[in-house]
Amino acid sequence: MFDNYKNKFVPLIVPIILIFFWYLITNGLGLFSSYILPGPLDVINSAWVVIENGKLLTNTIDTLFKVFAGLICASVVAIPCGILLGWYKTLEDLCTFVISVLRPIPPVAWIPFSILWFGIGTFPAVFIIFMGCVFPILVYTIDGVKRTDKVLVESAQTLGANDWNVLKRVVVPSAVPYIVSGLKVGIGIALMCTISAEMIGSSSGLGYMILTATNLFDTGTTVVGMLVIGLIGLAFDFVFTKAQDRIFW
Repeated sequence: MFDNYKNKFVPLIVPIILIFFWYLITNGLGLFSSYILPGPLDVINSAWVVIENGKLLTNTIDTLFKVFAGLICASVVAIPCGILLGWYKTLEDLCTFVISVLRPIPPVAWIPFSILWFGIGTFPAVFIIFMGCVFPILVYTIDGVKRTDKVLVESAQTLGANDWNVLKRVVVPSAVPYIVSGLKVGIGIALMCTISAEMIGSSSGLGYMILTATNLFDTGTTVVGMLVIGLIGLAFDFVFTKAQDRIFW
């Protein structure tokens, strides 16, 4: 029982120390003004204000909608394409050059075109998220398909299974852990892309709230937005880790 409690509380030690040190140099000793580095008490006050006026909830929902929309669009494209590219070598050879050229391009580099094509609002942010997520999911899916046990594939083919049945019953189930890993990587990239896109080409969301607060020197609200993004990422990481544990179990 003691070990169980120990495993639960050990990860909290460093955050508690950091929060205490943060309080000490800001609200405690006043070494930094709230404009340069807001203290924990300033952040709590700012959090209460944006929670009370509804801005935090509204912007969080808006950001989550963009993240899910972009991730779903990327998954719909990347997973089927990854399965086909991983299964058909000729198709992979045809597409490798294009993928190798587009994959290193940072998603934020597409922001000017997203604004030109979709204007200001939700659509350009979803497009940026799509561009950021599609390649990690694609690469992980291809890798998962290629790592399928050849013995299982050959056994299915020996028993008379056609390509479709082999893909559906052998290859895809074998690739699922890698696809989940790709989604886990993609969600982190999606959050980063969303905030960047909202700061430049959007009028809502956590990124827009952070930018607006910074322009008004409301650094407490800026930190609140940053912490909410971190907590969302932590929640997603927890969900995908549990999903991976169940799959590998």
